Amino acid sequence: MRSLNLALKFGLELAGLAAFGVWGASTADGAAAVLLAIGLPAVVAVLWGTFAAPRARHRLPLRLRAPFELGVFAVASLALWRAGWVAAAVALAAIAAVNALLLTAFDQWEA
Repeated sequence: MRSLNLALKFGLELAGLAAFGVWGASTADGAAAVLLAIGLPAVVAVLWGTFAAPRARHRLPLRLRAPFELGVFAVASLALWRAGWVAAAVALAAIAAVNALLLTAFDQWEA
């Protein structure tokens, strides 16, 4: 169960990136939509890799990293909502909340 929870977290990270891409593509038209659909997930991936990834050189302490990670998932959910993907937005938010509870219960935040 513990390994599945960590796999779920990785899946959430990928879903979050996809959510930013969906929102970027739905926000503009033409070349701007393509740039946003690629650029937004890239920026989020760099921020995640810098501050939240397990092997990040500048990984935030848990008291800052947990809100950062949950904030990324919350903004990704809002991005899906704004793009019109309401069911996906609700699912992403709910799964992220359950995952956070399990990370706490299994003491996996440092993994």
